[in-house]
Amino acid sequence: QVQLVESGGGLVQPGRSLRLSCAAPGFTLDYYVIGWFRQAPGKEREGVSYISRGSIVVKYADSVKGRFTISRDNAKNTVYLEMNSLKPEDSGIYYCATKRGALGSRWSDKNEYEYWGQGTQVTVSS
Repeated sequence: QVQLVESGGGLVQPGRSLRLSCAAPGFTLDYYVIGWFRQAPGKEREGVSYISRGSIVVKYADSVKGRFTISRDNAKNTVYLEMNSLKPEDSGIYYCATKRGALGSRWSDKNEYEYWGQGTQVTVSS
């Protein structure tokens, strides 16, 4: 069983930045891919970003390209999502999810992931 813990959410003004973390205490993520998802009230959970096991492949939703950066530190069993130039439409609960192996074009399909964190709230508002 993989436990994921997200942190770093909060209330920020438009244009500001946040860095989310996804940690796996006591577990090695070396062989697992990580996806970041978000869900706004009344909307479907959507894929935001993805990183492969060795950080070779990264993916972004079109809505966040150029503003968000995903990275991982396997030594710390932690994946990060740096979010810059935040917009009100970026608001929602952000979740990280993982599965062993690899995902290609299916990276944004939430049904492909095996384990999920509890989420961290991000609110972008003036």
